[in-house]
Amino acid sequence: MRTDLVSEPGDPARPNEDFAGVGVPACGQGGCALVLDGVTPPRGGTGCLHSVPWFTTRLGGALTELTVSRRDLTLPEILARAIRRTARAHADTCDLSHPRTPQATVALARWSAAEVEYLVLSDAALLLRGPDGAVSAVLDDRLARLPRSALASAALVDARLRNKEGGFFTAAADPAVAARAVTGALPRREVRALAALTDGATRWTETFGAGDWAALFDVVAEEGARSLVERVRVLETADREGRAFLGRAKTHDDATVVYAEL
Repeated sequence: MRTDLVSEPGDPARPNEDFAGVGVPACGQGGCALVLDGVTPPRGGTGCLHSVPWFTTRLGGALTELTVSRRDLTLPEILARAIRRTARAHADTCDLSHPRTPQATVALARWSAAEVEYLVLSDAALLLRGPDGAVSAVLDDRLARLPRSALASAALVDARLRNKEGGFFTAAADPAVAARAVTGALPRREVRALAALTDGATRWTETFGAGDWAALFDVVAEEGARSLVERVRVLETADREGRAFLGRAKTHDDATVVYAEL
């Protein structure tokens, strides 16, 4: 197995809110790869004493440990347990019912000798390359399907759309959200390599249209994960005001890529 990982903040003056992890159990059989993208809250508070990086580190650490140590659990069960464990860590000090309580998107893969399992929640992405070179994207497109007008107000997103029917779901304090994730499994022989990415890295395809998913995967596999992030930064800088490519809340976003050849 070969892995490659890069995680770069959008603004060097601000903490990176992404999390990246690779886990290989001591037995050396199988492993996991995951990324989390912490949701930057709008002004007005979150009801929580802790930062978004604190939350993504806690949740990501729990996910990494449980994914490799509890092979008897499904990935939704693991996500639910990780959310519950993280919520317990600050339930006595924070208002976890607040709609802006720290939360994150998730892309997670686990493989064994027999199969590759996957889970995606919100706008992180998981790309799978088969032995024939074809690339398939596992996406949770509920956020992308919402009309742009519905996303214009952060307050409206929190009140009506976030973690609500007809809206979209993120990992926050309610473990029941794990059942909303996009999940599945493939025989191990059908997956040669995979890549998990936060939306700061998928901008290369989804925002700037510089290439399709297969082309993005080629960049990561042939040039390295850092090359993809560098390409994104060039495109962001060239359109700093967001005039040519709309739909960017910020010029530069935290960008994370985890690549694994199985």
